[in-house]
Amino acid sequence: MPRRLLPGKPYPLGAKASSKGTNFAVYSEYATGVSICLFDEAGKQTDCVELRERTAFVWHGLVLGVPPGQLYGLRVDGPWEPEQGQRFNKSKLLVDPYTEAISGGVDWKAPIFGHKSGDDLVRSDEDDAAGVPKSAVVDHRFDWGNDCLPQTPLADSVIYELHVKGFSERNPNVPEKLRGTYAGLGHEASIDYLKALGVTAVELMPIHEMVDDGHLIDRGLKNYWGYNTLGYFAPAARYSASGDRGGQVREFKEMVKALHAAGIEVILDVVYNHTCEGNQLGPMLSWRGICNKTYYRLVEGDERHYMDYTGTGNTLNVRHPQVLKLIMDSLRYWVTEMHVDGFRFDLAATLARELHDVDKLGGFFDTIHQDPTLADVKLIAEPWDVGDGGYQVGNFPVLWAEWNGKYRDTVRRFWKGDAGVLSDFAYRLTGSSDLYQHDGRKPYASINFVTAHDGFTLCDLVSYNDKHNEANGDNNQDGEGNNNSWNMGAEGPTDDPEINKLRERQIRNFLATLLLSQGVPMICGGDEFARSQRGNNNAYCQDNELTWYDWKLDESRVRLMEFTRRLVKLRLSHPNLHRRKFFQDRTIRNSVVRDIAWYGADGNEMPEQAWTTEWTRSMALLLNGKTLQVSDENGDPLKDDSFLMLVNASHEGVEFTLPPVPNGTPWCQVMDTENIDDPFHEEKVGEKVIVGGRSMELFSDNVEVLRRLNEPEAAAQATVQTTVQSGKPNATKGKAG
Repeated sequence: MPRRLLPGKPYPLGAKASSKGTNFAVYSEYATGVSICLFDEAGKQTDCVELRERTAFVWHGLVLGVPPGQLYGLRVDGPWEPEQGQRFNKSKLLVDPYTEAISGGVDWKAPIFGHKSGDDLVRSDEDDAAGVPKSAVVDHRFDWGNDCLPQTPLADSVIYELHVKGFSERNPNVPEKLRGTYAGLGHEASIDYLKALGVTAVELMPIHEMVDDGHLIDRGLKNYWGYNTLGYFAPAARYSASGDRGGQVREFKEMVKALHAAGIEVILDVVYNHTCEGNQLGPMLSWRGICNKTYYRLVEGDERHYMDYTGTGNTLNVRHPQVLKLIMDSLRYWVTEMHVDGFRFDLAATLARELHDVDKLGGFFDTIHQDPTLADVKLIAEPWDVGDGGYQVGNFPVLWAEWNGKYRDTVRRFWKGDAGVLSDFAYRLTGSSDLYQHDGRKPYASINFVTAHDGFTLCDLVSYNDKHNEANGDNNQDGEGNNNSWNMGAEGPTDDPEINKLRERQIRNFLATLLLSQGVPMICGGDEFARSQRGNNNAYCQDNELTWYDWKLDESRVRLMEFTRRLVKLRLSHPNLHRRKFFQDRTIRNSVVRDIAWYGADGNEMPEQAWTTEWTRSMALLLNGKTLQVSDENGDPLKDDSFLMLVNASHEGVEFTLPPVPNGTPWCQVMDTENIDDPFHEEKVGEKVIVGGRSMELFSDNVEVLRRLNEPEAAAQATVQTTVQSGKPNATKGKAG
């Protein structure tokens, strides 16, 4: 019996269930017909209902008796004129761009291409329904209870980038059936670990529904990272322990609710610059078959081909109002319905391209800035793409923070011992005022990182000179070749105790620099216990033990984890270490306002020539805690302890004469990265100290700083006890995970 169809409404787009049935609304400017095809659990088509109403290019109708959980797909008819950018093909089943859940995967052996093999100008009329994922109608009912967004100020944040599956897949403290899922990340064992580490936010690598590339499937690999989006509203079902008929939506919400209860924010890595459909030879899965000219940037004068600013074959057409609406609707959905706290925008420079050049005053930014729903969420840009002029670090609008690629490169080069980077290192250490101060932004516009998912892990950064990506199947041609890494004298794992000792110290130098720099630190998940990928710096297709976190930690890895935990605690306990305003010494050098001062090893202020002398690799930085320039919630000036940071990237030890303490009390040692076994120990300090080769030390004017830092915390101790395993200590052995 045919389904009864009512006119329904053109808004909201997608499938929305009610007591009567489900309202379907699909935007297509050039289509001549749109049908909703319904499927049973076995994947057999049971009905196909043609939408008769069309309002402002939206095809819509209310199909009676369609409940939540129903699987469906779209068939869209219209002209097949590839050379004019039109690629309609009603033989192909399409995923609803607004669906909130997707069931099943792509069968690359099915006729999922709109064209015949090898010729994108000739239409394929084979039905592909058996090989295409199905959209699912979602039940939105969920009890958020007393869920309260942490709303941690960005200036007070410590971000932890992780992969949902990789984080818990091998954790023995997470029930086996929940490992690698949203529920696994929301499990108490995972949350206890994150709380003990002290991070304030998790930044999840892409969790929008994604597709595994055909060429990877042929190699027995998968798109592990997930930068290959199929649905901008649908949480990926592969990370669900609750099925793919809407259970993934509820499970994601439960994860967010659990993290919020622990005071941890959730930031999503989102990919609004391209889709999984590739170039003109790619599959027809959704947008291409619904309205190709609307959704994609096509080459002007040659609309058969796609503009490619992303290196993936296509670029979303953000200049079109409907595409901008799609992105904004998606962002608002994840904030209002899923309660996420912020977004990191992949290849964000692409979104700013109005015509060809990157324009920070473009429509995308204008639209986001005026949206009240997004007013309180964190907006973080990856400020580059692969097109001409795409490197835009420091050039995003005032409400945005940025992944600071210059911070990564400078810090790596400094600790490797490169000449001539001391002055640039000083800017990175103090919030990158040269990048963010002059357009109205603050130090927390800089998201500082030394490593991220893309590139070496921190362990590999100090263990390999060259990338080792052979497992990816591209003859080691993929991945970045210039890593500013240094293996300390042996490529990969070694039994040389001196090399291993230096590697452990260098890891601590990187972590200490990251967590003591002004700006916002982002830790790449697993770096806190020396996670290795065996030198693979582009592990996007490695869904295996190479990328999954190994929680069987030996003593050295536990020791490193504890070092990181204390650094995070130290940072968050002292506003002087994460200031909300730039220092008065705007040029960094020769400060006359004593909120910051730079000293040479002789105890005198750094002379101008020292900043440009290539052999200078050591310095001291004083942060005066009495000059924070901000007030507390009662309006009183905020004060903190003062700190002195001694940095030595030379291979030999350097004797420092300590400068005077601002409050006249003696300096007290807080941290020493050269002391691997006990870096936070109390030690009497005279007028001079020797900072070991390639190490750094931190001092305070308050002896209580160290004592408070060393107070035991039950949660941290419990976490260590559940992860430590017996074994020979070696933090850089390069084990998988």
